[in-house]
Amino acid sequence: MIDKADTAWMLVSTALVMLMTPGLAFFYGGMVRRKNVLGTLMHSFAALAIVSIQWMLFGYSLAFGPDVKGVIGNLDWTLLRHVGLMPNPAYAPTVPHLAFMIYQAMFAVITPALISGAFAERMKFSAYVLFVVLWSTVVYDPVAHWIWGAGGWLKHLGVLDFAGGLVVHATSGFSALAAALIVGRRRDMSKEPMLPHNLPMTAVGAGLLWFGWFGFNAGSALSAGQLSTLAFVTTHAAAVAATAAWIVIEWLHRGKPTVFGALTGSIAGLATITPAAGFVSPDSALLIGVLAGAVCYVALNLKPILGYDDSLDAFGVHGVGGATGTLCVGLFAALAVNPAGANGLFLGNAHQFFVQLGALALVAAYSFAVSIAILKLVDAVVGLRVSADHEDNGLDISLHGEEGYYL
Repeated sequence: MIDKADTAWMLVSTALVMLMTPGLAFFYGGMVRRKNVLGTLMHSFAALAIVSIQWMLFGYSLAFGPDVKGVIGNLDWTLLRHVGLMPNPAYAPTVPHLAFMIYQAMFAVITPALISGAFAERMKFSAYVLFVVLWSTVVYDPVAHWIWGAGGWLKHLGVLDFAGGLVVHATSGFSALAAALIVGRRRDMSKEPMLPHNLPMTAVGAGLLWFGWFGFNAGSALSAGQLSTLAFVTTHAAAVAATAAWIVIEWLHRGKPTVFGALTGSIAGLATITPAAGFVSPDSALLIGVLAGAVCYVALNLKPILGYDDSLDAFGVHGVGGATGTLCVGLFAALAVNPAGANGLFLGNAHQFFVQLGALALVAAYSFAVSIAILKLVDAVVGLRVSADHEDNGLDISLHGEEGYYL
């Protein structure tokens, strides 16, 4: 039966999650050099269009359609056939099926956009478009079905992922690592510092992401009530704890707390709490946030030592954060908080931790390996990197024929 309050909350949550993709555009756009700001913004806005179309054509059917042996959905819901205004009891029994579909579309949109941070300032736009279509189809849609789809095999094994620690952050993060390695470092990294050109823009983006994340996590309750309230509170608790932890750690490590560090810490906290938001208590969320700030800080500071060029830290924040959060579900989850979840290791259930660990290893390996294959294919078809001249001149002029600033 349709519940009007649940439906209203889901539509608002959909709008909030949609706003996260423009928020990501600003977050990433401020972090690149001035000559690449528009090319970076374009990654997010293009993903919004491309993936939404793919989702309505066949992506939603692959991810959530009638199950085929636990691996993928069939094509019965292609072009949104049989996806109407009555609820689908397998997913969201109190809202129209179309509301659930469009809510999930926004998750599918932002996930490949997150990967763009790994190859910012050097990938061809044609390569990006092809990559997004292929990646959404052969990485995102199957993994979403395994974990969230009715009949998905990892769901059947008891894997818990409330709002996308595996489906969104692990897939995008480990794919971003693959992209950084395959595409290669920016040409002039050894010649000039790669500093953000507009930190206020990045701050606006982080604020929009934080705001939208309440729809991302609390909306994943798929109803307006106690569970959405819990997820709302745990989301904020982890975000503020991670921000504070990052500030303190950076202050002690480098002598000065930076705005850029505080912004990065907040996103790390939000990414890390995502899989756990509806399964843990607020006090556990505070601990998870502190852990997120510490672990992701170390991950970002290892990048220069390891030598790979993940331009905007997509792996260090989303891959490492999503992995940490997925394991934290296996540690902190409590049936007293959510009877539909499980107890974690700290409540005597070691099995759940190993279930989470196994799912993480599988999703990370699958995303990494398949992304390498996709990138190799895209390189063979259209080429991955812009020319040296285009990279030196910047992608805004070279690929899009315009500049972000006429000064």
